[in-house]
Amino acid sequence: MKNTIRVDRAILNISQAELADRVQVTRQTINAIELGKYVPSAALAMKIARVFGKKVEEVFELEEGD
Repeated sequence: MKNTIRVDRAILNISQAELADRVQVTRQTINAIELGKYVPSAALAMKIARVFGKKVEEVFELEEGD
């Protein structure tokens, strides 16, 4: 699953740690999601999208085989 979290964080000028605090997960979880090593739950994906003021589909995109 691809995502735009890194770019969206840069636009808001927030760190992985700050995003993690806002959505109540660890910085390591945010890092794993950004790298595509972890697929977030629907609830977490919605929380992340809400931080950026976007729809889930604008932040996360399914890839072939997902």
